Amino acid sequence: MEPDPDASWVPCEFQLSNWTMETVAWTPGFPVSSSSLSESNEIFGTPSWMQTCVPNNSSGGQLVEYYAAASEHDPIEKESSFEVELHNMQMQIHSSPIRVFEDVAHKFEADIDMIKVKMHRYPTVIRDLGVRNTVPRIVAIGPYHHNRQELKQTEQAKHVAAYHCLRQSGRSVEELYSAVVSVADDARRLYDKDVMAGIGYEDFRHMMFFDACFLVQYMVWYTDISDKEMDPSLRTFFFSNRSDINHDVLLLENQLPWQVVKTVMRFRPLPLDKFVAPWTTLLQDRHDVKKRPFALDGTYQPPHLLGLLRFYIVGRSDAKLLPKKVAKIRSLSFSVSAIELAEIGITLTANETAELVNMGLNKKGVFFAELSLAPLSLDYARASRLLNMAAFELCTVPNFLDGRVEDSAVCSYLRLLSMLVHREEDVHQLRRKGILQGGAGLTNKEALDFFTSLQSLPGGFCYTRTMVEIESYRVNRSMRTKAHAFFHKKKTTICTVLSTIVAVVSIFGTLVGILVKLKTAP
Repeated sequence: MEPDPDASWVPCEFQLSNWTMETVAWTPGFPVSSSSLSESNEIFGTPSWMQTCVPNNSSGGQLVEYYAAASEHDPIEKESSFEVELHNMQMQIHSSPIRVFEDVAHKFEADIDMIKVKMHRYPTVIRDLGVRNTVPRIVAIGPYHHNRQELKQTEQAKHVAAYHCLRQSGRSVEELYSAVVSVADDARRLYDKDVMAGIGYEDFRHMMFFDACFLVQYMVWYTDISDKEMDPSLRTFFFSNRSDINHDVLLLENQLPWQVVKTVMRFRPLPLDKFVAPWTTLLQDRHDVKKRPFALDGTYQPPHLLGLLRFYIVGRSDAKLLPKKVAKIRSLSFSVSAIELAEIGITLTANETAELVNMGLNKKGVFFAELSLAPLSLDYARASRLLNMAAFELCTVPNFLDGRVEDSAVCSYLRLLSMLVHREEDVHQLRRKGILQGGAGLTNKEALDFFTSLQSLPGGFCYTRTMVEIESYRVNRSMRTKAHAFFHKKKTTICTVLSTIVAVVSIFGTLVGILVKLKTAP
């Protein structure tokens, strides 16, 4: 019988002696010594040639010094050709200071080109909504929250997950770790440069290894929580902390590049479609008894787990931006209240699908139309998921009106709801119409506070199209909408008058009946 792979590896200890390998330079989990960090800082401080090669009294020299000072924070490992490259840069800068600007411009352009795949930080509009929606509760995935003291307790669970990931894969430590390293160095450039400046290459590789193993093991458990092959202690940890882990793995700043996750999944396969399918209805409490067929779209390459799940929660649409009849529209309002919609004959309704992209105006007969939205069971967990999906859209879509309909669907959905809600009575109206579902979750006051906090979100593609549809409906049916608006505003008076008329007619009828009886009496 062959021994278990790397049975001597103890993941929860950090001493070098616990790793049974001949080569120890790359040992996962082994901390970088303070002396090596100090040496790195000395090497990567401001090079002496940057201070002396150009006279300080020249404008070019001042620019070079400024550029050098701005580069001091980058402790990237020294490559064998580094001195040669610095010498070449010295010669270029010495001959033409414009090279400084060219270098910055090229880096800036490369950074923008990676906007779809980067591991983004929160935009201000989301960060201002508080730590409840932006800070992990139990586990740090990736470097942005790695040093939070309150998350250190889960580091041991990461090592246990890596240990069992290796055992169940049947592969060696060296093989799996080397595979992660082969993509980790490329993944490093996707994170914020200021954060990466404080993390050495080896530390980052270790982080990618353990975090990816933890995430993949959790995904394996999620597809089958009764999996007998998984270690009982790890299964218990996942089950008892599932709510916090579900919250943390969908935070924008708590993501791993998908190529790192896929690398570990090659060693520890899992049915990804079975993992994704339950998340597609995570915004609702009501689920179909008979499960709908679900299949992954092989054409979509997600940047990370949040991007993957958002893709299937949002759905896809072939809808166009503008309705057919828009020629008469002279101006467009980007805000309309539920009362104004009711006045022109537009009612709110929940659509039959859970996909957020399916929103818009549906005409119902001659005088009426429906504004249809996906239903939502709103609690703090779902509010956090919506905000993080919206943050993903804000960071990855430069222009909401110059892309696919679904690219900004979450922002559109939240903006429409925030537009319709101004009072607790408005929230109650959304519940009556079935758009807000379920008795649990946020109260009317809490839901009102949540929606009104989102009024600064930009309107997405679907939001703009819906507002055009509303305006087109108002303009192209102006006589009917004016008549409906008149009756809606005066409905109380009209009802009172009609009731009075009915009462008078009834009294008159009674009197006529009495008179007829009197005349016919003997």
